[in-house]
Amino acid sequence: MIPAVNIDAALDALTEHWSPKVIARVNDQYVKVAKLKGEFVWHRHDDEDELFQVIRGRLRIQFEDGGETLLSPGELCVIPRGVMHNPVADEECCILLIETVTTKHTGDVETPITRSIAEQLA
Repeated sequence: MIPAVNIDAALDALTEHWSPKVIARVNDQYVKVAKLKGEFVWHRHDDEDELFQVIRGRLRIQFEDGGETLLSPGELCVIPRGVMHNPVADEECCILLIETVTTKHTGDVETPITRSIAEQLA
């Protein structure tokens, strides 16, 4: 039997902001959930695209050219590889992420909130 994954239950189990957890794998992609609040960190992923889908709340993704994308529940945005970006959640936001298994949490920068793949799989 192949088990179903309840996205809402996975989100409800999260206790930390900006600490994604892997809930599934599809080929070479991880499906992750995360709770966000506040400003993350400016970063880029040189070799991987990144998909953000908002489940609850709203998310702003800022770009280095001064533009930004605002996401509401049910909306998604794919950040192409190499694009400098900074996610911001003015109030708590719950998201689903799809990322290549090699994607580093904070991309090209290391911060105190950086989570390893091992931490995201726990």
